[in-house]
Amino acid sequence: MRSASAREAKQRSAPVAVPAGPGRLLGGPWLLTGHDGRLTVYVHIDGSVLRWTESAGGRSWAGPDVLPAKDIDRLTVVQGRSRYAHLLGRRVRPRADGRSEVDIMYATQYQTGRPTTQWRSLGNPVKETAEASGTGAPAAAVARDGSLYVCVPTAPDGVALRREDKKGRWQAWDRLPASGGTDGPTPAALSSGLVEILVPTPDGALRLQQPEPGGALARGEDVAVPPPLPGSVAALETAPDRLTYYLTEAPGGGVFAVREGEPPVPLGGAPGDGRISAVRATTGGLDCTVLAVRGTDDTVHLGICRTGRERSGFRWTGSGMSCAGDPALAVDGGGRAAVVAVGADGRPVVARQEEGRGLTFGDWILI
Repeated sequence: MRSASAREAKQRSAPVAVPAGPGRLLGGPWLLTGHDGRLTVYVHIDGSVLRWTESAGGRSWAGPDVLPAKDIDRLTVVQGRSRYAHLLGRRVRPRADGRSEVDIMYATQYQTGRPTTQWRSLGNPVKETAEASGTGAPAAAVARDGSLYVCVPTAPDGVALRREDKKGRWQAWDRLPASGGTDGPTPAALSSGLVEILVPTPDGALRLQQPEPGGALARGEDVAVPPPLPGSVAALETAPDRLTYYLTEAPGGGVFAVREGEPPVPLGGAPGDGRISAVRATTGGLDCTVLAVRGTDDTVHLGICRTGRERSGFRWTGSGMSCAGDPALAVDGGGRAAVVAVGADGRPVVARQEEGRGLTFGDWILI
């Protein structure tokens, strides 16, 4: 991968006007591809979500648009086959009695570059005020039919689920049979329409599965996994109805690939303590899995292997690009892998896969 410094990236593109005032990075970036093939980048800072939108043809970017996110301290952004962008956040508001009121918020963006809906509250699955503050950050997946599954960890070690069906009707919060979790849940949608949830535990990880699309989630077979760093687990469908989970071993370990019925596969690398991003992309005519992590050196690291063949070899490449948050991957409208990161100066940069054998990315471009 050809690397470029943030200074070189600035020289190729005029700087964008990031709003003045508090701008502490809270999460992201997230990288999504719309129906029209354009990319969108989301970054969560204090009080706002910043959004950059690619122009038609990818020649320039517009933004940042500032999406208010008052009191939201944790955020995730997901999409499904509809390409809608679903923003899920944890809102924390102080009360007069000194306690905090916590609820889960959501907003939706239906088209690339268009406004989002207003934030709406999904409430909190825990009704007791003293315990409700222990409800954690939301994670989400979108089923094939467009149903949105929102999961949250509940204190001390439970998991709750609320789902929106394809007609936009929300069901009540449901406590899942998943006690004993040591990290937040990782939900994933399969091409068959099923949804699965992985919850790390002290002895491995438990799995919640559906007997049929839209069915109730029930305990499946547990999976042997190394203890993961919190927030590192990512899920990717690497074969029809077969998920591979990628995680960073704690403490100070490398990346592992985990599948049902197989021992964990060590992939090496030097990941830091952030999330792993994973996509499938065509490289040299081959179906490959690409991972992106923030390394222990606070730069973007990229890894690649033939999809489902981690045991045959996994190759890591350092990019040299410093990043303040965790990098994110997507496949653009032209079928190329793209990676985005927030540079050390707080501005997002993006690089795209180039043609040729192996995984080669072009220069970093300032958005």
